[in-house]
Amino acid sequence: MIMRVGIVILADQRWSVGERRWRQAEEWGFDHAWTYDHLGWRDLVDGPWFDSVPTLTAAAMVTSRIRLGTLIASPNFRHPVHFARQVTALDDISGGRLLLGLGAGGIGFDAHVLGNEQLSPRRRVDRFGEFTELLDLILSGDRVTWRGDYFAAVDARSNPGCVQDPRVPFVLAANGPRSMRLVARYGQGWVTTGDTCEELDDWWRSVARLRDRMDRALDDAGRDRATLDRYLSLGSAPVFSLSSVSFFTDAVGRAAELGFTDVITHWPRQSSWYAGDEAVLEKVAADVLPRLPGRG
Repeated sequence: MIMRVGIVILADQRWSVGERRWRQAEEWGFDHAWTYDHLGWRDLVDGPWFDSVPTLTAAAMVTSRIRLGTLIASPNFRHPVHFARQVTALDDISGGRLLLGLGAGGIGFDAHVLGNEQLSPRRRVDRFGEFTELLDLILSGDRVTWRGDYFAAVDARSNPGCVQDPRVPFVLAANGPRSMRLVARYGQGWVTTGDTCEELDDWWRSVARLRDRMDRALDDAGRDRATLDRYLSLGSAPVFSLSSVSFFTDAVGRAAELGFTDVITHWPRQSSWYAGDEAVLEKVAADVLPRLPGRG
């Protein structure tokens, strides 16, 4: 089985720094590279932060092979009508290399910076369902008129449409049953972070439970399990995936055993979230990536 590896490059550095990282990710052989789609994220909100759309546009201009994506765009501040235009442009500029990670959105900075009311988990999933359905309709067709409880569109256009047919792939984040039903209906891929755990073994057990839950959702929808790409965000584990080469290698192997087709790590930062050593990342790229199944 082929195992693909992606990397998140946070948009917390000026492009004079970021450009090297996006170029390097492609040169090192990563299959996909992502950035967070937030107005600000956790305690990094007080530091530099740049928008995902121009960041991915710039990344598309300095790369030619690697797939590029949002991890994760949400309806916290995105509207499907405008976002569809941005997605169409990104897919065009990248030559059909865009992966669109979508999620329900959390309750952090993005949720309250615009002054909107805080939604319950159930209402956030309701909104996510509308967001995904309307975005799918606009990107898959044209001249969409539609109204829900959270979003509406009147004669929304998508011309000339996506480079990828029938639209860019949706990689939907889901841990709960209702969101997983959206994955089964709209997703070309599913991404999970596992549950929040203090112990590493507990986290892996949660990933296995979520894998089983996703399988049941696919079965209930009458969808072939093999038609769904499965992405595991290693950055959500209690131990940073790039703490050592051996730890990363073990994590990739465990993900493969659980049936995941893709894993995603994070570019090491000097401190705080994803703190680590770039030398480990470089060693992984040189010694681990070329030896993964399906390469060479």
